Amino acid sequence: MSATWGDCFDPTGTRYGVPAYPWRLAPDGLATRRQLRAQGLRPGGQPVAAQAMRQLRRTGGMRVAYLYRIDLAKPVRPMTSRKWGALALAMLARRTCPTCHVIYDYCMPRSLGMCVLCAYPEPSDSPRSA
Repeated sequence: MSATWGDCFDPTGTRYGVPAYPWRLAPDGLATRRQLRAQGLRPGGQPVAAQAMRQLRRTGGMRVAYLYRIDLAKPVRPMTSRKWGALALAMLARRTCPTCHVIYDYCMPRSLGMCVLCAYPEPSDSPRSA
């Protein structure tokens, strides 16, 4: 047994407070949030049942994924028409340039805060190469 595997294996939960398993070796019946979502489920307010851990090679830290019980998970709430409308307005706001008010097919870069044409306007007095 390697030291890394031993650091991640704590099925009783004495070291970390919740049972810990090495990455991809958690027992059946437990799933991460993403795995629950792929099955059409959500944690539904249940506490974390366990955690899957792996050691990062470069930093020496640990990566942790919280695991939830599948039998206690609840179905995902369906989107209402108001939620779909709010999502559409939010996406429209992300695609609209605040400077020139043009609606683009992509979201504005957050680093610029505006479209690329407004952020880097082409100087009109510069000579163009033919």
